[in-house]
Amino acid sequence: MPTSTSDARAIAADIKAKAGALGFDECGVTTADAPNERLARLNYYLHEGRHGDMGWMEMRKEERASPRALWSEARSVIMLAVNYGPEKDPLLALEDKSSAAISVYAQNKDYHDLIKKRLKALARWLVETHGGDVKVFVDTAPVMEKPLAAAAGLGWQGKHTNLVSRDFGSWVFVGAVFSTLEIAQDDPETDHCGACTRCLSICPTDAFPAPYQLDARRCISYLTIEHKSHIPRELRAAIGNRIYGCDDCLAVCPWNKFAQRAKETAFHARGDLVSPPLEALSMLDDAEFRARFSGSPIKRIGVERFLRNVLIAIGNSGAPSLAGAAIARIDDPSPLIRVAAVWALSRLSPAEFRNIAKTRASVEEDADVVAEWRTAP
Repeated sequence: MPTSTSDARAIAADIKAKAGALGFDECGVTTADAPNERLARLNYYLHEGRHGDMGWMEMRKEERASPRALWSEARSVIMLAVNYGPEKDPLLALEDKSSAAISVYAQNKDYHDLIKKRLKALARWLVETHGGDVKVFVDTAPVMEKPLAAAAGLGWQGKHTNLVSRDFGSWVFVGAVFSTLEIAQDDPETDHCGACTRCLSICPTDAFPAPYQLDARRCISYLTIEHKSHIPRELRAAIGNRIYGCDDCLAVCPWNKFAQRAKETAFHARGDLVSPPLEALSMLDDAEFRARFSGSPIKRIGVERFLRNVLIAIGNSGAPSLAGAAIARIDDPSPLIRVAAVWALSRLSPAEFRNIAKTRASVEEDADVVAEWRTAP
């Protein structure tokens, strides 16, 4: 029997009350039927190659575009948000070039773990209280969470393509509960960006071809987290001291005037992840890396990509005193790390780079590393 309008509204009200009790900061509901333009936008993004090496987007594009394509029985999508607002402006971390800048969301516990527990608790309560079947998602399946969150009224996708909340600015994690129940929907949030283009102008790598469009291949978050190969030479200098993610386009949003520090202590920055010295990070071996970043989203990129990022930042530090950290890694077993180390040395000590390059280029076996040695400044 179809759910009556009054019942659908009552279920929605119950869900929002329970979500608040579980620690979610915002909750909204939208339909599982996606508009056709969502797939059209995704197809254009993929056709332009802007997804880089995230091949899963292409392979599961229909499921990504529509909740019903992912789960045919779904009728409603409950979108939840948790505030992770920082205590201070993350752009301050860019000032000390000998220290690392780590994206706000990665400065403590992995949000996936905490939010998924809450989503499961909400989903379990929903089935026990109102019936139906459920599935939960938090960045672990081909779900277009930001468009769904906007459709559910949690915010709007700004010109940087990220979700912006009227109450929390840029700093929200989102997750989804798909339900077979018919639940009263919320109105989508309207776009409040106006004529502002701060998020586009600040991007160090010009990753926005146009407002509301992102080319991941130029995005520092993509390059330092998702990209598995060498960071393109032409983009390395613009990365600065960012070793995991980038908050620039989020941090400059005027709507952050309403932002609040996260209530959840698991999202408060760990002291050792606030501007840690690059030199110390460059010395970590695999076991030390795993121990230091246990429970952190940083752990998932592995020590090779992590050290690649650290060495790129060292090359951008402008500190000749860090040349030794680069030299210490030019014999690393990983070509990914060696390329970054060679590039960093070429930036910090051109004379020493030329002296070492005379022998290294002739004995190196990896073509990418040889190419780095042969680019003497």
